[in-house]
Amino acid sequence: MPFSRKIIHIDMDAFFASVEQLDRPELRGRPVIVGGDPGGRGVVAACSYEARAFGVHSAMPAGRAAQLCPRAVFLRPRMDRYREVSHRIMALFHRYTPLVEPLSVDEAFLDVTENLLGEPSATRLAQAIRAEIRATTGLTASAGVSCNKFLAKVASGRQKPDGLTVIPPGQAAAFIKALPIGKFYGVGRVTEEKMHSNGIRTGQDLLRFSEAELVALFGKAGRFFFEIARGRDTRPVEPVRVRKSVGAETTLAEDIVDPDQVRAVLAELVAKLDRHLSAHKTGGRTLSLKVRYSDFTTITRSCTTSSGFFTPRDILAHLPRLLADTEAGRRPVRLLGVSVANLCDEAESARLRLRQLPLPFPPRADTREPYRFDR
Repeated sequence: MPFSRKIIHIDMDAFFASVEQLDRPELRGRPVIVGGDPGGRGVVAACSYEARAFGVHSAMPAGRAAQLCPRAVFLRPRMDRYREVSHRIMALFHRYTPLVEPLSVDEAFLDVTENLLGEPSATRLAQAIRAEIRATTGLTASAGVSCNKFLAKVASGRQKPDGLTVIPPGQAAAFIKALPIGKFYGVGRVTEEKMHSNGIRTGQDLLRFSEAELVALFGKAGRFFFEIARGRDTRPVEPVRVRKSVGAETTLAEDIVDPDQVRAVLAELVAKLDRHLSAHKTGGRTLSLKVRYSDFTTITRSCTTSSGFFTPRDILAHLPRLLADTEAGRRPVRLLGVSVANLCDEAESARLRLRQLPLPFPPRADTREPYRFDR
């Protein structure tokens, strides 16, 4: 391989559902679904392997999951509990290496090329980590071991649950050639269909295309696909992952069409986003509006300014224009979201604030009146 490290990807097995089964032993062996109300408009956040056997999967409407698995136990998420268990697991990782990159509460990359135990075998380290997770939490984890992040992540999903897959550097090229294109990182359903329409079904097929051809077909991602098909992934494990955006969104109890209702929901989301921005002492240069229609079609509309978005007034000055570029208010909407990206740290935020011109008649700091679009 052109560039080789010793990378482990640890992925907890059905994490939310497994924590629920751990805390409630009577649920072990039963189909457990964590998410929204199956009688409402909630979605599946996670499910046990017993539920997956019925075709249930994350992001599925909870009502559909109930149809597929009538005997499932539906539970509301307990994020504080999941984070508590996650913190214990992440702390365990740091006993092996300081190079730990969490991807979410239930998975992480570890670079063990140089490690705190002086163990030369990444496979033995992965075995030890999985055993320690089970001993200290009662949960199982699957692991992938390889020479770069891409291969390690693909490997961790090969033998779930409670599995370990190792792809040595000498076997990486053959593994990638045989890998179905839908298993490649970054290839979702739409991209997979486009790949298939161009005769690309495996990594071997990708090798027939030049970098320029793949970029023409898939944009920037084409460059990534070109490199990965040749086993090249030089991305380091980054211990500190920088937050890329701050947002707030809600799935509505019922579809809404009334423009006033849409604006009212967005006003509430702006208030929530304001609290998040204040808590993180940050702002950003890009504002995005997310709209999901009743048929699950999802769109985003964004704008970027040099002055940035730090206050509700900043956001509300631009949000109506983004909203006008959607069909919300004319087409039934089931989800709305507002987020700020291209974040600035506190010092940069302060410098940008100083450059903003003060507006006349600023709202009183103690006002309890809802945020409105006409301010």
